[in-house]
Amino acid sequence: MELLQLRYFLTLARLEHVTEAAQSLHVTQSSLSKTIQRLEEDLGVPLFNRIGRKLRLNEYGKRFLHRAERALFELEQGKQELSDLSSPEYGTLELAVTAASKLPNILREFRKKRPNVQFHVQMLTTQEMVTLLHRGEVDFCLSSPSIQGDDIECQIVYLDPILVAVPKGHRLAEQSNVSLAELKDEWFVGVKKGYGTRDLVDSMCKSVGFAPKYVYEGDEPARLTALVEAEIGIAFIPSTARNPQEHICYLKLEDHELVREIALLWHKSRYISRIAQEFRNVVLEYFGSISKETM
Repeated sequence: MELLQLRYFLTLARLEHVTEAAQSLHVTQSSLSKTIQRLEEDLGVPLFNRIGRKLRLNEYGKRFLHRAERALFELEQGKQELSDLSSPEYGTLELAVTAASKLPNILREFRKKRPNVQFHVQMLTTQEMVTLLHRGEVDFCLSSPSIQGDDIECQIVYLDPILVAVPKGHRLAEQSNVSLAELKDEWFVGVKKGYGTRDLVDSMCKSVGFAPKYVYEGDEPARLTALVEAEIGIAFIPSTARNPQEHICYLKLEDHELVREIALLWHKSRYISRIAQEFRNVVLEYFGSISKETM
C-alpha cells in the first residue's frame, strides 16, 4: 500500500466523483482510476459502488476512510512538527472563521511578533468549519457559535452582544433601545443560514412569534452595514463589528439578551506549533483587552 494511493482514495472518497477528484489532484482520470484499482486489489475488497459515472463509498470504503484519514493526519502532524523544529521563525497558519470582524486586528498584532509567518484564512459556515476541525486540517477556528466535540477543544474568548443596526433617518433611529416585537414588520439584510449569528437571531425571533423577512442573504458579514447605510434593510450586527464612521444607529435589545459566544477552536490531536501557540496567546490577549474596555 502506497501513500499516493491513500491520498488519491481520500480525495475520491470525499468528492465521490472521478472527474472532480482528478481535477483536484491535477492528474488524469485514467491515472486516478488505476491507482484506486491497485489499492482495492491490495486490500482485496472494492471500496466504492459504481453506478454509471457516479461513485458511492460502500461499507468497506467507509470503514477504510476512517483509518486512512487518521493515518494521513498523523503523518501530516509529524511533518509539521519537524518543520517547526527546523524553521521555527517561518511557517503557515491555517485558520477558519465564522466570526471575522476582529480578525484583521488580531492578524496585525500577531504579524508584529511574527513577520515571517504566512496565513491562509477561510470564511466558512458552521458546518464547513466542523468538517475541517474533525479532519484536523486547520490550526485554529475563530467561531460563533462555540462548538463541542470529542476531538475538539473549545475556549470561549468573548461574549459579544448583538445590536440592531438601522440607517439614520429610520423611524427607530432616535431610540437607544428596541424590543424584538417592534421589528416584526421590518425588512432585514443578513448572512445566509448556517452562520452562527444568523441561526441565533432567527431562533430568538421565532421565540417571540415572527420570522425575519430578508431582502438580502449573503456570505460576507462586512457587507451588511453598507446595505443598512443604503437603506436596503436593517440588520442584526455584533457589537465587535460596529464602525463609528458609518451613518448607522445601533440599538440595544431591551427585552432579550442576544449575545453570541466567540470561541477559539482546535483539534485535540493536532500538533500545535510554537507559532500557533503564540497566535492563540495573541487572540486571548486581544479579546481580554476588549473585555476590559467594555467593563
